[in-house]
Amino acid sequence: MYPQPSQGEPDISLKPTDRIAGYDVRPGLFYSYGASVVPGGVNFTVQSRGATSIELLLFERGAEEPYAALRFPPSYKIGQVYSMIIFGLDIETFEYAYRVDGPWNEKAGLRFDKTKYLLDPYARAVTGQSRWGCTQPNANHYRGRVVFHNFDWGAFHQPHRQMRDLVIYEMHVRGFTQHESAHVEHPGTFAGLMEKIPYLRDLGVNAIELMPIFEFDEMRDYREVDGRRLLDYWGYNPVSFFAPNTSYSAAIEYNREGTELKKLIRALKRSGMEVILDVVFNHTAEGNADGPFISFKGFDNNIYYLLTPDGQYYNYSGCGNTLNCNHPVVRRMILDCLRYWVINYRVDGFRFDLASILGRNEVGAPMENPPLLESLAFDPVLANVKLIAEAWDAGGLYQVGSFPAWNRWAEWNGRYRDDLRAFLKGDGGYARAALDRIMGSPDLYAPDARGANASVNFITCHDGFTLHDLYSYNKKHNEQNGWNNTDGTDDNRSWNCGVEGETDDAAVRELRERLCKNAMAVLLCSRGTPMLRAGDEFGCTQQGNNNAYCQDNEISWLDWSLLDKNQELYAFVRHMIAFRNAHPAVRGGSAPAHCGWPDMHAYGRRRAEHITWDTRTVSVVFAGQREDGTDDLVYLCVNAFWEGVCAELPDPPEGMRWRICIDTGKHPSFYEGMERPYVEHTKWDMSARSVVIATAAPVKNPT
Repeated sequence: MYPQPSQGEPDISLKPTDRIAGYDVRPGLFYSYGASVVPGGVNFTVQSRGATSIELLLFERGAEEPYAALRFPPSYKIGQVYSMIIFGLDIETFEYAYRVDGPWNEKAGLRFDKTKYLLDPYARAVTGQSRWGCTQPNANHYRGRVVFHNFDWGAFHQPHRQMRDLVIYEMHVRGFTQHESAHVEHPGTFAGLMEKIPYLRDLGVNAIELMPIFEFDEMRDYREVDGRRLLDYWGYNPVSFFAPNTSYSAAIEYNREGTELKKLIRALKRSGMEVILDVVFNHTAEGNADGPFISFKGFDNNIYYLLTPDGQYYNYSGCGNTLNCNHPVVRRMILDCLRYWVINYRVDGFRFDLASILGRNEVGAPMENPPLLESLAFDPVLANVKLIAEAWDAGGLYQVGSFPAWNRWAEWNGRYRDDLRAFLKGDGGYARAALDRIMGSPDLYAPDARGANASVNFITCHDGFTLHDLYSYNKKHNEQNGWNNTDGTDDNRSWNCGVEGETDDAAVRELRERLCKNAMAVLLCSRGTPMLRAGDEFGCTQQGNNNAYCQDNEISWLDWSLLDKNQELYAFVRHMIAFRNAHPAVRGGSAPAHCGWPDMHAYGRRRAEHITWDTRTVSVVFAGQREDGTDDLVYLCVNAFWEGVCAELPDPPEGMRWRICIDTGKHPSFYEGMERPYVEHTKWDMSARSVVIATAAPVKNPT
């Protein structure tokens, strides 16, 4: 996988030097961690600082107990690295794990237990939970597999789009196609998602962000509430960082290194879409002292996790443990992992869950220049890869606008979500903040050379209400999660439009759809990188659940019948994506407009209006050049007031007139081609709670 140093490595063309447990063996490739095929055999390399001995265990496929145990001789250890080549193994027939012996001293953070079967931290494929929802007795069922590296990617190149040119579509692999209305041959899998690529292409998004696809155990916290099976559905509890989740494959891939996932990524790339992985390096599925032994606890618990002085687990993740990300061993593993996904899976970017944890030191304190974040920012293999931080953690460290970036990292802009939600539903005091968010959050990122490229804008994401529910519920309804509705945030900034939940009231339904259109119009006409939650474009609902992490059922699965029911909303979102792609002035980064207008300028509904606490109508004008060198001028006006207003547009440059492209207060809500009406006398009557977008166009024969 990686270039190997020539000095100090054994010559594997030589004959075996020893015989252990009936196998011919020799010292292995100490620099190549994990298990890899070499001529005539398989190389196994692991490390542990505190272990006194390590055994490699070989299992027949699916067996509970090993058929062979090979202890690493002292001569097969250099420093803290153990490496062995075993000759004559058929990688199709076996699985492997480790047994590690060493001291047990909880106060010192040492938890070695030679009775535990441990998964290789660098395993490229994992068995033990290959079929979704299969109950397993304990964590001892995880095994590693040796994989082939023979996938043909063909002659295609990475798109390497600028962040501002992306439209990100966040999705859950299983939930996207599991509902029967998806009408796919392989529901809930990578193959099922691939069947939906024509839909994604038609929608117009150009980057797919996949919620966690690293190996995780959906049965980790299995329970039943009111007869409903509750699982770890989202997958934010990784078991293995290098292996794709086997239960997301339509067919069990024993030794093919994620071929189905690679086919999906290749197909997405050929359709013009980049692939971003949502990765979790802040904690693992091993939990706290009461959690299972899967891998890291048994190899070097006091290295891989942040521990208190008495050996207990710091819990900045909210999930029981916190990965010790800036320890050199852990830092190297994370860097190796990301390189692996870029080289072997051609991934274009990563979104880091609870990324502020990645900047904590060994006692949990925030670091000014975290070594891990700096390493990722400057690594040559990752040079063109998008790095996106969820710039907060469960320990209260909130770094939106201040995340250590080295001009490389972008951030999920939680301030965008919160400020726009409040403003769009009509709350007072948010007009200035709304303008800042629409204009790329200059108050957060202007001093930074990244500019608006740093801001990933979103109004909804997997965590929280869907867009439909944002305007259908005043309060969360998480009762079916089994925690008496105490889980999930209470700060939703939502509005039910007068009726809690679903309704047959036509006026309420029309208002809700208009508010959804408003949100999409503003999101897709803001500087920065817009991110859509899958299904919001056709009104998906979670029945008011804003924390559906455990709901592997119709609450979380996309109901594709809503696409037919809400075709107008879908058409609007599709049009807005196309509009954004057609106007570089909105995205930013284009040449200055010939007319001399600034890149952006903002005001209220009137040109000289002063922004006050009561301001509920704001406008922004974007200016730049199209690829053909002509001026691209776009006017956006957002009226969050519950009454209609008269918007005043700026005087257009000589020889040009404003034409309306979008008006969510009218039907149709968008206009195309010559149907777009002209603005008379630079004024336009806006409906209550509506958004208007206009462009300035040359007028050859004004009427």
